[in-house]
Amino acid sequence: MTSTAEPTLETLRTQLTGTVLTLGEAGYDVARSVWNGEIDRYPAVVVRPAGPADVATALGYAREAGLDVSVRGGGHNYGGAAVVDGGLVIDLSPLDAISVDPDSRTVRCGGGTTWAQLDAATQEHGLAVPGGTISHTGVGGLTLGGGFGWLTGKHGLSCDNLLSAEVVTADGEVLRASAGEHSDLFWALRGGGGNFGVVTEFEFRLHPVGPIVHLGLFFWGLDDGVAALRQAREVLETLPGEMGALVAGLNAPPAPFVPEEYHFRPGYALLIAGFAGEEQHAEAIRAARSGPAPLFEFVSPIPYVELQRMLDDAAPWGILGYEKATYADSFTDEVIEVIADFLPRKTSPMSIMPIFSMRGAFTEVAADATAFGGPRRTSILVNIDAIAAEPEPFAADRAWVREFWTALVPYSSNPAGYVNFMAEYEQDRVRTSYGPAKFARLARIKAEYDPRNVFHHNANIPPAK
Repeated sequence: MTSTAEPTLETLRTQLTGTVLTLGEAGYDVARSVWNGEIDRYPAVVVRPAGPADVATALGYAREAGLDVSVRGGGHNYGGAAVVDGGLVIDLSPLDAISVDPDSRTVRCGGGTTWAQLDAATQEHGLAVPGGTISHTGVGGLTLGGGFGWLTGKHGLSCDNLLSAEVVTADGEVLRASAGEHSDLFWALRGGGGNFGVVTEFEFRLHPVGPIVHLGLFFWGLDDGVAALRQAREVLETLPGEMGALVAGLNAPPAPFVPEEYHFRPGYALLIAGFAGEEQHAEAIRAARSGPAPLFEFVSPIPYVELQRMLDDAAPWGILGYEKATYADSFTDEVIEVIADFLPRKTSPMSIMPIFSMRGAFTEVAADATAFGGPRRTSILVNIDAIAAEPEPFAADRAWVREFWTALVPYSSNPAGYVNFMAEYEQDRVRTSYGPAKFARLARIKAEYDPRNVFHHNANIPPAK
């Protein structure tokens, strides 16, 4: 930080209700840490705001001091967008208050809330917002990029269920964006990422879910890869749209429901989540059992909150991570062959390939209704993740991810993938993900709310000129 900024720092401390952290102070290292252990950056200043006024003050200070700005919600972005070397980080983690209105089926939560916190609060009333699949992910980053998980087929994306947002713009103005107020900004927030301001509060629509749901998990070994993926294709073609489904290439966890001889065994899993009762789920399970016999299966009722965090151990805090993703219309034979060829090549037992089934309610939202950059039709999203505890296997699997992704591109419907699954923000991929018309509209809205591109540590959309 330059000497001209230092006198202002003490003034900043007195102006804030929240706290200011710099190198060497208690809490600084926690505030600068993010999920991806490969990211090790040292911001000049971390502001932990107590509310939107503090965010506005922090942005004013950054502008005066000439500091880059990043925004930290859950800190789960693979590329480490939450922290910037030598700049100012707005750490929203203190803003995690949650208010549930079960009568109107709405919930408000602070911009630093995690999905684990939100799920716990809403499940007290048997309600839920469609969220992700890792519970320590932040609500903010996931929602602003789109947000999908187990409930996507039944209730759409997280951003489809956003009713309003409190936003602090680059110039420090505090706005409420909704269908009736700043509707252009509201449209952009639902999929356009953190390009338009700092969201200090989200308001969501809630849906009756749980507290008990139904899970079926089937696991096949690598040798049965082609047959297992074809079976998954057949199941997905007949599975009711409101049911959750996930196909994954991974090593079997050392969980109690996994026979000990299969612990850490590499292979393929099909997971089916049911929310409409045991009978509907049982029918889907029968379909999953109609193909090649799995090495093991696990079929059981499960609390919704446990479903939401069952994959947490696959992505522990501080692990090394890298990812790329691409859409395909379906599990074509060509896609299956590429997957079966590449999955056995991974080095780290933690590296994983989750494949999300985009279906049901997700497809019922018009493509231009929100800024979300993916195709609003039935498809699959193949996400390839290098995850490792040590640098050597991580480097090997980062190269594996890139080669795997390149091999899938010829069979992809949108090779750019999903902005929340980008560890690197190559400009052509961001633009391609949204498509030319949507990207141009986002750029115009960016020019209105952030003409200086203050918020550029993200899947950036430069302001239109």
